[in-house]
Parts: sequence; C-alpha cells; structure tokens
Amino acid sequence: MARQGDEGPLVGRTGTLADVQSNLRNVGPGGTAAVFVTGESGVGKSRLLRETADALRGTGFSVLFGTCLDIGDASPLHPVLQALRRLDGSAPAGAADDAGALLERVSRDLRAIAGDQQLLLVLDDLQWADRSTRQLLLYLLAGLGDVRVSVLAAIRAEALHGTHPLRRVLAELRRLRSVRVVDLAPLSQEQTRDLVTAIVGGTVALEDADRVFKRSGGNPFVVEELSRDLRDGRVELSDTLREIFLSRVDELPPNAHTVVHAIAAGVEPVEHAVLAGVVPLPEDQLIEAVRAAVTHRFVASDRDGYKLRHRLVAEVLEQEVLPAEAASLHRRYAETLESVDGEPDNARLAFHWQRAGEPDRALTPVVASARAAERMYGFAEAHRYWTIALQLAGETDHRRTELLGHAAESAHQCGEHLLALARLEELAGRPDAPGRSELHLRRARYLASAGRSATAEIEYQRALEAPDCTPRRRASAAAYLAELLLHLGRYADANQHAREALELAAVNGATTDLVRASAALGFSAAFREDPDAGLAVIRHAVEIAERSGHPDDLGVAYLHLAELLAGPLNSIEEGVLVARRGADLLAARGVGRTYQTRLLAIAAKGLFRNGQWAEAYAVLETAMRNHPSGADAVELLLARSQLWVGFGEVDNARRDLDAVATLLAGGGARHVLPMLTLRAGLAMWQGEHAEARAAVQRGLTETRSDDLVLLGVLAWHGLRAEAEAHVAGQPTDAGALRRLRTVVDRLVKGVVDAPPAVRAVVDGYLDLCTAELSRVEDRQDPEPWARAAAIWDRRQQPYPAAYARLRHAEASLQRRVRRTSAITGLRQAYATATAMGARPFANEIVGVAQRFRVTLGDDVQVLPAGPERAADELSTLTGREREVLAAVAEGLTNREIGELLFISERTVGVHLGHIFDKLQVRTRVQASRVFLTAA
Repeated sequence: MARQGDEGPLVGRTGTLADVQSNLRNVGPGGTAAVFVTGESGVGKSRLLRETADALRGTGFSVLFGTCLDIGDASPLHPVLQALRRLDGSAPAGAADDAGALLERVSRDLRAIAGDQQLLLVLDDLQWADRSTRQLLLYLLAGLGDVRVSVLAAIRAEALHGTHPLRRVLAELRRLRSVRVVDLAPLSQEQTRDLVTAIVGGTVALEDADRVFKRSGGNPFVVEELSRDLRDGRVELSDTLREIFLSRVDELPPNAHTVVHAIAAGVEPVEHAVLAGVVPLPEDQLIEAVRAAVTHRFVASDRDGYKLRHRLVAEVLEQEVLPAEAASLHRRYAETLESVDGEPDNARLAFHWQRAGEPDRALTPVVASARAAERMYGFAEAHRYWTIALQLAGETDHRRTELLGHAAESAHQCGEHLLALARLEELAGRPDAPGRSELHLRRARYLASAGRSATAEIEYQRALEAPDCTPRRRASAAAYLAELLLHLGRYADANQHAREALELAAVNGATTDLVRASAALGFSAAFREDPDAGLAVIRHAVEIAERSGHPDDLGVAYLHLAELLAGPLNSIEEGVLVARRGADLLAARGVGRTYQTRLLAIAAKGLFRNGQWAEAYAVLETAMRNHPSGADAVELLLARSQLWVGFGEVDNARRDLDAVATLLAGGGARHVLPMLTLRAGLAMWQGEHAEARAAVQRGLTETRSDDLVLLGVLAWHGLRAEAEAHVAGQPTDAGALRRLRTVVDRLVKGVVDAPPAVRAVVDGYLDLCTAELSRVEDRQDPEPWARAAAIWDRRQQPYPAAYARLRHAEASLQRRVRRTSAITGLRQAYATATAMGARPFANEIVGVAQRFRVTLGDDVQVLPAGPERAADELSTLTGREREVLAAVAEGLTNREIGELLFISERTVGVHLGHIFDKLQVRTRVQASRVFLTAA
C-alpha cells in the first residue's frame, strides 16, 4: 500500500533544508534549538519536516514525530503523547500529583528516549496544538525540562489569525536566540516548471507549465495534482482548485468515494475499526476501497490509521455535503466510538455528537473530558470543555448552574479572569445560585487576580459581612484579605486584617487559614514595626504546619519565614538554613516542583548575598532538577540570572532573563523589579548605558511598590548607570536623574519609621546612591564610598562592600589622597571578586589598578599605563582594525566609518567588538583614549 513517501520530488527546497538542519544543530546555551516552519496549506511544510527528520536521524539525533488534532479541544499534550506511544506503545497516564507533574513526566520520558543524543521533536500542524502542548514548548525551550531538544514544527500560516494563541507563543519564543521562524514560500515560476517536468516526464510545453503555475500560485501540492492531470491527459478541468479536487473525487470508485468522505469528516488518524463501523461495507470491500483511495493519492495510511493526504480535500468536500448527510455521518462515528471496548475517547465523542446535532448526548463526554483535563491540571483544556458544556446546556437546563460554577472557576484557573467574572455574574443571577458570601468570596479572588485590587478588597469585605457567611468561610475570606493587603504593600492594613483573620482562623478556620493568616501577620509586623514579634508569629505558624504535616501548610510557613530572614531582616545565614530545612521536608512530601523549588531559590539568593556563589550555583542546579514551571520557575531563573550576571556569563544571563520574560505573564514588584534590575546590571557590564537606563526607568514607572529594599536596589542601579555613562563620556539623562532623586527622597522619608534591621539594609543602598551621585557630579568624593563599604561589611554582604571599596580607591587615587588606604581597599576588593568568581567585576578592578599603576598581587600582572603600554596594545590589532579605531577616535559613527572604508555598518560593528576585546575596554571613549595615547 502506498504511503506518504510516495510523492513528487523535492524541488526548490535544498537551501531551506540545509538551513533548517543547521539551525537545529546550532543549539543555544541551554542545549535547545527550534525551527518553526510557516506557510500556506500545501506549500510543503510536512514534506520538509519528514525530509529533515530522515536526514538527521542516526546522525546524533533521536527523532520523535507527532501531529496535532484538528478538533479544537484535543486532550492535553496530544501530539507529544502520540509520539511517545508510536515509539514504545506507552505514554504518561493517570492523574497528576501536582500542577505541572505531567510536564515533568513527559520531560523525563523525552530525556530517556534521547539518551546521550540530541532529541529532535517534530510536530506537524502546530496551529491546532492544545494549550498544554504550547506550554510544553515554552517549558522545554526555556531550558526548564533539562532535555537537549531541538524542536521542528510546521504551522499553517492562514490559521494564525489575530487572536490565535499560537501568535503570542511565537512572539515570546522569538526572544530566544536559538529559535528561528522559517516562512516557506510557494515555488517560483522556474521551480514550478521543474516540478511539472519531473512529474509529467519528458518534455513539457512551456505554456502548459506556466498555466500550472498560474493556477496553483506555486503551491507544491496543487502543482503536483495539476501535473498529474496533465500527465494523464485530463485537460477538461475547472479553473478553481475546488473544481479540480471535486473532479478527481468523482473519478474514484463509489466505495472509495464514500471512504474519502468518511475520513474527511473524522478526527485523524481514523482507525480501521472505527472506519469499518462508519462505512457500511464488508471488510474485503472496505479494504479495497481504502486501497483505491490511497492509490489515487487522497489517503495516506500508517499503523495509527488513515488520514487525508492534504486537509484541503476535507475543506472542499465539507462544502459539498448536505447538512443532514454530515449529521448522519457524525452520528455513525459517535455510535461506533461508543461501541469500542475500553475507555471511551471522550474528546472524539464530544466532537462527533456536537456535529451530529445531539447536544444532550454530547454533554456527557464533554463534561467527562473537562474532569479528565482537571485531573491532569490541564486547566486551559478544562476551561474549553466547560465552555462547550455551557453552549450545549440551554438556559433552562437544570444542570446549567453547576456548569456555570465549573466554567467560572476553570476560566480563573487558566488566567481568563474577566471571563470568570462574567460567568460568575451569570451564575449570581440564577434562581438556584450559591449564597451571597460564596459569590462575594469568589468574585474577590477573581478580581484580585485580574488586577482590580480595590474592588477585590470591597468584595472580601462584603463576603465577611454577608448574612450567610459561615464561620469557616469568614476565616478564609479574612485570611485572603490579609494576604491581598500584604501583596499590595499596605503593611499597616495587612497587619490589622491579619490579626482579625488569625482570631477567626484559630476558632473556626482550617489549619491552612490559620497558617496563611499567621504568615501575613508575622511578615507585616516584622517588616514595619517589630521584627522579633513578627518572627515569633511566623515561627508559631511553622510549628502548626509541622504538626499538621500538610505540604501546603509547611510550604506557606517556611516560605514566609525564610524570605523574611534572608531578605528584609538580613539574617542571611539563618534564612538559608530555614530555606534548606523546609526544602528537605517538602521534597519528602512530594511537592519538590513548587515549594521546595521556591525555598531553594531563597537559599541561593541568600548565599549570593553572602558571597558564596559556587554553593549558590550548586543549590540552583539541585532545584533545576525539579523542572519547575510558572512562578516557581521565574523565582529560580531570577536567582540563577543573578549568578550569571555576576559571573559575566552574558549568553546564559540573557537566556534566563528571556525565559523569565517569556514565562512571566504579568507579576508584581517581587518579580518585575529584580528582572529589570538584572537587565540593567547586565547592560552596564557591556557598556550599554542607555539600555541599563531604560530598564531602571521602566521599573520606576511600572510599580507602586512600597518595598523599600527593592526600590533601594533599583535606585542604586539607576544612579550607577548614569555614573557609568558620565565616566564613559556619554551624556546623562536629566529626567532620569530627577526621577531617581525623587525615589531616593522617598526612601529617606520611608526608612525613618522602619524597624532597625530593615532600616540598616535600606541605609546601605542610600549610601550607595549618594556615592554614585558624587560620580555623576564629578566630585570624586571617597567619603560616601567609605561609609557604604563599612555598612555593607556590617551587613556581611561582600559584593556591595567590595564595589564600594573599588569606588573609594578610585576616588582617592584620583584625588591623590590616602593612597595606602586606597591600595589596600583595592586589593581587598580584588580578593573578594576573585573568591566569588565575579569576572567582570575583577576585570574592572584590574583596569583601575592599571590606570593608577597599582600592583594587586604577585599573581596579577598590572602593566604601567603610558605611551609604551598603549603602543604594545595597538600591536595586537590588524591593519583594518587600526583603520576602524582611527576613525572612531575622530568621532565618526559606524555608518560614516563604513562609508569611509567601503565596508558595511555591520562589519564595522564586528571590528569594534574585536578591538574592544583586544584592548580590554568597554566603550568607544576608552578605545579612543588608548589610540590617542599611542599616537
């Protein structure tokens, strides 16, 4: 029997095929790569996928091939699970232990299949992918699955309309440097002639080949069909593709005609047993009919079943079938599927009963599919099924109230908060609606997630005041309200409502409510007024959680305690110990992907602050083996990005920060401000001062956070960026400086009422801000740097202390005061930087030492600065690089240099990169200084 390989030659794709293979081999720092092939139907995407898979198989690649379903409500991860079943007949199944566990198990299976090879995951018809499959792609390509994977996927371009969810996924993935999108264009007129000639054989009249090109538009599939018509002498064809297809379908034997129509109505692949139930033919006649359909190249067959060679056939035939005829066909499909032994295929049953016009019979499999998706934590798929269920159940259906409740909650769980609110309003208007307190509480949760915090607060209050509010619900609502206020940074209000919540939870609430209320009360009290009292409350919550042993209780309690200690209170060592202990407890209870991951991220951040970067990296490597997702992954990636920036691993830092931006759908100050701060720090190490400024200014304009510590870090980076720009001879931004000074004033006023532990940390950042301003204003004052170094020494945070020593030494040597003290501080800073592995920082210290002819140590060679040294440095440049550098020294732009030297602007940039590396400089001003000194 003919298969998919029985097709025309591959014409006009040699270069594309080579590029795709090269891109798939050229993996990024995380061991991942991806090529998404887009194009119109029939342009040859699937063929390109198969050719690429065949070429790479056995050359260091292990290949998996899956196809997405065209039913709009496929089961979660269908194409990937299908590929796994094809390989060994098995796939992950059953309910998930926690949200995202299915991704972890699929990743584990993919790693096992790949072994020591690169895995090539080929996905056809990705435009029909379910939400879970799209999330898996983000998960794998962000490097979270720990799988060395190259993804090759085909996307039908005309399906990507303005609201198609895959458009957003592609936009996010384009940020990753190892991701490529290839638009597969139709064949040119000359390529069409080559394909027509190859299929027809012999000589083809030029006008015949050109006629095929005009009719097909260069679409390879249509070109092949028309070429076969030409070869077989079928000249009386219609002028449209639909007529061409219909004329060929009419030529099929009657039974084959029936088979093609049946397969076109099914969900591919259509198994033989199902087709036998749908098409009323004896077995021998059915097989003969299928064989005829394959021979006529309408149907392809493999061990999974039958599918049309091209879905355009189904689109053409769908318009030719009477509604009653189509309903009858779908009814036979549904009845056949119901008669099959084993677990029912609810997704296909729902599809066919809907199209059969049987809403009552469709509702049961739709609801079953929704519940199955929820058990697998496929909230997007569950949301889609509950939506269909609502459409199937009429306004007067007694089941509609229950369905509305599920539909509202599923919308909320998958991020459709406004839709959840709309459905909740419909639910509230029904005569058998839930009580007022439940409605207010759910509305408040949805509003808070939608970012409408003020209204959410009102709804929480209404839930508490509702006459039907039970003691248990009152405790939950109070705890949620306290948590909302804490998230908003309204620590006084959070403290007040947390006390109320704690009293209610102690009498009427569950342990979870008691722990949540205690955490909110303890954190707010410790941050704003009394660290000892706040810590006592949270430690009591930990004791309650340890007695209950419930993972949620342990996670909430340990998370808040570790975060408070390692962060605002600056009890870093104790915070790291608490985080590690909690992580061990939670790992033993099977929640490693969530709470354990976050606790290890807190531990790593604490170790970073203490200067134990190698140990922090080891902790993060352990946490990464949990393969986290969502907010847990963001926490971990931010902690690792902090290390990458410190180590000077630019590509790794960009990869992780891009992954954070991809995964972060919104988020508050806890995520956004650290991400922007790290982007600013990375940009500064690369001399990209404008990019650093933009990141900081975005942070200042996009948040209303009252977290003085986060604002202090951001303000320091902003002023440092302005100072670096000024030192490099670039203009500072007066508006940016004005906004930064406003933030500093806000910090000065806010820190007055802060508890001593919080005040000490904020004062450290204020000293750094004051010192950076002295650089901006050319005062070269070493005193602010000396104060900053002293305060960070007391806080036992070596990195900012060493940075302050560097700047203190630089200012002192510049002013030629206290040289001995300055040199001692510079050497201490260098020792700290090398011990931590902070390569960019160490290089900057070496640069300052060279500038002032300071010897850092016996093992550090610092050459004297002067004409002889500059001349030696220029000797490393090529002749062309010297020409480029001379033009830079004259103040020419890259474009002007390119015009002067008859090279492209991009080539100028490449030369400048080599010049900066050889001269060990970071800016054009520094490079010009070296050249002019030598001249």
